[in-house]
Amino acid sequence: MESCVVDKKPMIEQLIEKELRPFVKKIDAEAFYAEGFLKKLGEAGLFSSTNKTEKEILLDEMYVVKETAKVCMTTAFCLWCHLAALTYIRNTDNVEMKTRLLSAFENGEVLGATGLSNPMKYYAGLEKLNLSARPTEGGYIVNGVLASVSNLGENHWFGLIAGVSENKRIMAVVPCKLDGLKLKEKVDYLGINGSSTYACSFNDVFIPKEWVLSENADLFVEKIRPAFIAYQIPLGLGVTQSSIMAIEKVCQKQNGCNQFLRTQSNELQAEEQHIQEEILTLFNSESLDWKEVADIRLKTAYLTLKAVQTNMLHNGSAGYLKDSAPSRKLREAYFFANLTPTVKHLEKVLTV
Repeated sequence: MESCVVDKKPMIEQLIEKELRPFVKKIDAEAFYAEGFLKKLGEAGLFSSTNKTEKEILLDEMYVVKETAKVCMTTAFCLWCHLAALTYIRNTDNVEMKTRLLSAFENGEVLGATGLSNPMKYYAGLEKLNLSARPTEGGYIVNGVLASVSNLGENHWFGLIAGVSENKRIMAVVPCKLDGLKLKEKVDYLGINGSSTYACSFNDVFIPKEWVLSENADLFVEKIRPAFIAYQIPLGLGVTQSSIMAIEKVCQKQNGCNQFLRTQSNELQAEEQHIQEEILTLFNSESLDWKEVADIRLKTAYLTLKAVQTNMLHNGSAGYLKDSAPSRKLREAYFFANLTPTVKHLEKVLTV
């Protein structure tokens, strides 16, 4: 998972050490949102798509997500939210929106969010679509509720899909400040409370046509879905890699008693390496098949759960402390398993 970004590794490491690591406990315990770190990544050019192929963009940005997740998956999740929104802007045929937002999204001036948890479940037959859109002069009137949208803030934009009729759905991006749009912060999660997550209620919200990314959301989702899922894979790999390192640090604990535990770091390393090889094989193919991406995402979710549980067992009572790194990673991993597409969502689409 290392493409053109190799020469920027020192910069990435420096940003993580200076702008993120000092705030990890505050993020976990006090729901601190590391907005500054996300903006610094953009300012450093780490979201730039200039002179890159689509696969180079994906690999480079997946690497940044992975390195971030090693230290704080909550913030890496916020980064995924931004990259998902950036994917929408990169792929739209709406030249006006691309001109207005692409540069701002890539340089960190404006941050984005996905808003597609409910729609992705809708397309998998798990939920009904929660937003409706009524055509009006110059755009649409939108009503409904999105239960959870993360990485939101005063100057942020987020994606949405709303049903116009039985056979038509639109996709748009909207700013957080809109007449009729009410945001209610959610900080009652087991983990990831520093993700700036809100319930979004739309009450006759006017969305001008200039903000519509596609008048055919069904086709647009097919276009952006591979990247949407691919950017999630390094969330799990980062947590897995940091768990492996943590396991190895305590290998001599209690006179080396950890050697008798059934799962050891070498087993986790082998499974993680296999996933890395599958990613490279996938990216060497002509195009990204979204179900192949989903399969890797599912394997990563199960490996991450295995890695954090193993990390807890190897650390023993030290890991059971509320503010310990192993317990934080455990909570992050369970969130990752329930991030759309969830494990059960993935199991369904890969089976049916």
